[in-house]
Amino acid sequence: MNEKNHQIVAGIDEAGRGCLAGPVVAACVILPQNYTLPGLRDSKKISPKKRYLLETQIKKIAISWAIGLATPEEIDVLNILRASLLAMERSFSKLSIKPDIVYIDGIHAPNLIGAKVLCVKKGDDIIPQISAASILAKTFRDRLMIKLDKKYPNYGFKNHKGYATRLHLERLKTFGPCKIHRKTFKHVKELFREVAWLIEKKD
Repeated sequence: MNEKNHQIVAGIDEAGRGCLAGPVVAACVILPQNYTLPGLRDSKKISPKKRYLLETQIKKIAISWAIGLATPEEIDVLNILRASLLAMERSFSKLSIKPDIVYIDGIHAPNLIGAKVLCVKKGDDIIPQISAASILAKTFRDRLMIKLDKKYPNYGFKNHKGYATRLHLERLKTFGPCKIHRKTFKHVKELFREVAWLIEKKD
């Protein structure tokens, strides 16, 4: 599904949708018609070292690429699906060149004015533009969570990037949620309820 008839084709994917903390991040990438990127595929199936190598190569050859985010607060207000679509729309809006066609990983389409949107199940592993977007979103978010680890050192964000690992859940129970936790997500919500109950009990 490469560019045909000189149409400009982009791909969008997100990272961090299932995390308990931090933003959801989307990337939008336009690749040139003729390019060589061996190993380009779904970021989840690539080692961190390979992801960062491909990230550099993608940014070097891409016609245009951009990142969009939705904050934990927006996730709590909108829900994670709508926030993910918002992040996608923001990444699309930041492109220096507007594509004619945009491939989206999954079944839910964001509102991208001026472009034809095509949703592809497991597209991050079969559509090069989506694979590239998957890698840029993942590497950007990982770096952000490592940076946030310095601001919130009790939670081990640099290790798990906000996902519900055993370490993260243990730290959540010990220290309670912090500002970047998603209050509407199951494990975090339960702790907020517990804190509210304890406050009510003291009163």
